[in-house]
Amino acid sequence: MQPRNMSMRGAVDLAAVKAAAEAAEKAEQARAARARQAQEGGGEAPSAGPLVFDVSEAEFEAEVVPLSAEVPVVLDFWAEGYAPAEELNPVLEKLAAEYDGRFVLARVDIRNSQNLARQLQIRDLPTVLAVVAGQLVPLFEGPAQEAEIRQLLDQLITVAEQRFGIVGEVGARSGGAVGEPVERPEPADPAMSAAHDALDRGDLGGAIQAYRNVLSDRPASVEAKLGLAQAELLQRVQGMDPQAVRTAGAERPDDIAAQLAAADLDLVGGHVEDAFGRLVDLVGRTFGDDRDQVRQHLLGLFEVIGAEDQRVVKARGALARKLF
Repeated sequence: MQPRNMSMRGAVDLAAVKAAAEAAEKAEQARAARARQAQEGGGEAPSAGPLVFDVSEAEFEAEVVPLSAEVPVVLDFWAEGYAPAEELNPVLEKLAAEYDGRFVLARVDIRNSQNLARQLQIRDLPTVLAVVAGQLVPLFEGPAQEAEIRQLLDQLITVAEQRFGIVGEVGARSGGAVGEPVERPEPADPAMSAAHDALDRGDLGGAIQAYRNVLSDRPASVEAKLGLAQAELLQRVQGMDPQAVRTAGAERPDDIAAQLAAADLDLVGGHVEDAFGRLVDLVGRTFGDDRDQVRQHLLGLFEVIGAEDQRVVKARGALARKLF
């Protein structure tokens, strides 16, 4: 399987808005602490842990999640004796050494972490995910070429800095000079930054208007479309009673409003395929204006995840079969 294109907005969580601001603050505090330690130590970089380490499900919450507030954590799910997974390990280790602290690599042997693998829906080996500010980001499944992995890592690092203020410092973990020059992404678009900032503050109405302002000037902006779709979704689910929504969805399968609300809740909870499947099936049971309403809502959910995500590609195919 070829690597999936990464969509940083693919994992929608109501906690993500708050997490972004908190992560940026924690990351800044961590950088300040390291700078103080380096100054007190005569300019030498303080020890901040290894670039590559093994982690089990028992250590995941205690180690990986807090660390992801300081540096992007790449998770490599593998198993000893399974050649494709074993062959990827040295490639990732080489890249971790080359990037020298801009991300860290946590290796997860699924034999010792079966519950974690099930929770994260690991379907193939190797599978590589990332954790940024406690948010899970899919990178790729199956074998991949070094050049493809490098491209995904560059995207991960850029978005971790732009969206969460998280910058893994070169040399911070290898013993090199902390604060070496790091290539920075191009300055952010002020209008887009204002929209992102509103979303991070939880000002969903302001974020929606800001993204619409960007789209009025640049209708083809994929980033603004994704941001608007996410903000609108978060606004729709605010104040929902999850239990009541799920009950209505189960008891009233042909109630359009109930099914749309349940699909929104599915997506926010990370059950992306369930959300898509629910609405694809509903399209097949509706006609005329009702069908078009469901179809448009489903297309909006596709925008939240990103057109290149394989779950969207699969659902688009299923939708086409229902329509034609």
